[in-house]
Order: sequence, then C-alpha cells, then structure tokens
Amino acid sequence: MEKATILIVDDNPTNLGVFLEHLEETGFEVSVARSGEGAIRQLEHFRPDLILLDVMMPGIDGFETCRQLKKNAATRDIPVIFMTALTDPVDKVKGFLAGGADYITKPLHHEEVLVRVTAHLTIQRLRRQIQAQNVLLEEKNAIIAAQQALVEEKEAQIKTLQAYKEKLFAFISEDLQHPLNKLLGFIRLIAKNLDNYNKDTIKSHVARLQTAAEELYLLLENLLIWSAHQRGMLEYAPEPIDLHEIAVYNLLLFTPNAEQKQITLRSSIQEQVLVYADYNMVNMVIRNLLSNALKFTDSGGNVTISAGQTEDFIELSVSDTGVGMRAEDLPHLFQIELTSQKNAAGKEKPGLGLILCKELMEKNGGTIWCESELRKGTTFSFILPKAHVVLESNVTYAK
Repeated sequence: MEKATILIVDDNPTNLGVFLEHLEETGFEVSVARSGEGAIRQLEHFRPDLILLDVMMPGIDGFETCRQLKKNAATRDIPVIFMTALTDPVDKVKGFLAGGADYITKPLHHEEVLVRVTAHLTIQRLRRQIQAQNVLLEEKNAIIAAQQALVEEKEAQIKTLQAYKEKLFAFISEDLQHPLNKLLGFIRLIAKNLDNYNKDTIKSHVARLQTAAEELYLLLENLLIWSAHQRGMLEYAPEPIDLHEIAVYNLLLFTPNAEQKQITLRSSIQEQVLVYADYNMVNMVIRNLLSNALKFTDSGGNVTISAGQTEDFIELSVSDTGVGMRAEDLPHLFQIELTSQKNAAGKEKPGLGLILCKELMEKNGGTIWCESELRKGTTFSFILPKAHVVLESNVTYAK
C-alpha cells in the first residue's frame, strides 16, 4: 500500500491528528479537505486512491458529497469509507445507498481503520489490475480477430481465384468451342473440295471463313479483356468520344457479315453525340451487341443502332428483328453461368460478351439493360454521361 493517496474529508481534522500521523507513518500520502464542497473542488485536480469521508459537516453532508462523487465519471470508482458517530442502522444503509464502500463509527480505532483502508485499497488495486488485464485481453482478442479476418480474406481470395479459374475454363470450353468448330469445319470442307469449287463458290466459302474467324477473334478478345478486368489490370482512360464515329466504324466492320446473311444494318445516330467514357471499352460493348444482334437475326431481318438524349445522359440502343427471348431469360443475361444453355429458338444464348458489356458499362459509370419479346426481336440499351456534363461539373463517374 506504499505511496497510496488518501483524501480525508472532515470539518475538524485536528481531532484526527494522531490518526493522520499514524497513516503517514504507515506509508500513505494524506490530503485533507474541510468540507464536501472543498473535497469536490480538490478532486478536480487530483485523484486519491481512497476517500475517508465524515458524514456530519456544514454545507453538504457526507452522504450528498458521496452521491455527487458517484455521479461523476472521473471520481465514481474511488472507494469511499464513511466516518461518523451515527450508529443507527438506518444511517449505515443511507451510507451504502449513497455509494459508500464501508462505514466506520467514531471514535476511530486506528488498527481497525488501517485494516479496512488496506482491504479496500487492495480491492481497488485488484480491480484496476483486472481492468488492465481486460484491456490487454481485448487488445489480444482484437489482434486475433484481425488475424482471423486476414485469414478469411486470404481464403476468400483463394476461393475467388478458384472461381475465376473455373469460369475461365468454362468460357474457354463453351464460348470458344462453337466458333472454333465452325472455323475448322469450313477449313476442312474447303480443303477437301477445293479442286471441285469454282471461283464464286470459293469466294462464298472464304467469306464464311472470314466471318467465323472474326467471331472467334471477338470471343478471344472478350476473354482477354474480361480476364484483365478480373485481375484489375484493365486500363481505364475516359475522354469525350463521338458515338456516331464508333457506330460508323462498327457498321463497316460488320457489313460483310450482314450482307452474307442478307440483314439490313443501319445507324440513325447523328454526328457529335459526345459521351464521357473510355473509347476502347465503349467500342467493345457496341461490337458485342452488334455481333449478338446479327447472330440471332435471320436472313431478311434488320439491325439498327440509335441514340436518344436527356439533359445529362446519352442512351444508345442496338435493336434487331431476330428470334427474341423469353421474359424469364432476361434477368439472367448478365449473370455468369458455367453450363451452356440454348434459347427458345434452339440457338446458343449470349455468353461472356454480355457479362463483359455489363462490367465495362459499370466501369464507365453507365448502365446496360435488355428488352425482348419472343420471335419479335431484342433491344439492348446502355446510358453514359454526356461529355459536357462531366467536364463542366468535374464529376468522376468511374466505378
């Protein structure tokens, strides 16, 4: 108990002279206050380890003084031992109800007081040790929790990588298999019958061969871009871009395929329809939407690119008069499915391309959706912020 500090609150401390000397000789540091108000003021500047509090004092009595100390978060944990000549059990109960830890009647017996003071200081010391150990335990638990969270994060990353690998293999085996088989089939057919073909037949087969190769190239490019995006390695460089320019470029790119299938391909987008986005990403989205539209539109059909405007956004749509889709299939168009399925017309559903379109649109702060009716056609639409809106407001739309 050496160096423990005791505050004695008594309106006549001279009566405690011998007792004060005994406490100091025992090794305690003793401070004295002559009233409850004085004790409260002193406790604003220092914190004793224990308070010996007289009950009957001028001003606020010891009970009220104790109640005020227990209301204060800074002093509520200091043990208070009442010293009083009041011996009625009711007074003792009042003392404990006020927050006192003990009750000593006068005249004081030094040895008894010393034992009680030592006991309560021991309890106080043990309480502080327990609190310190609880804090240490909480810190250790926090460290363990952080380590556990790190382990779970690593496990989640491993699961993500495993899922990514499975998706990658699934796309390679499913999305690439059909165009690769078609390409190889054309090559084998031409190689086997080359001597029997005239110039027009060869030209027709070469056109089909080119279409199959371009379809395969687009799927491979989708796969590489999607893989780069999953690994966080896809470069994003937004700038003002003209949707008319991209539309014209893609119309020229897909014209041979459209002519081969006798599909009318056109655009109604005016010049200088500017959005703020990454050129390569928007170009890839339009290419995929046009490729799907041509794939699922029969001979004699139409594929149209159009654009509408609001105050802040541009909406671009790719519409076709193809086989369409059932309403129940639409919510799953942009979700990854590891098993290949066919649509209502018996044709392969759009695969990785639409998933990539959704991710690229989100990367550019846009949204993509689909409207379709079975055997009446499909319209894919996406919105992007207008270039002047972003440049004037300095808004960053990147996700």
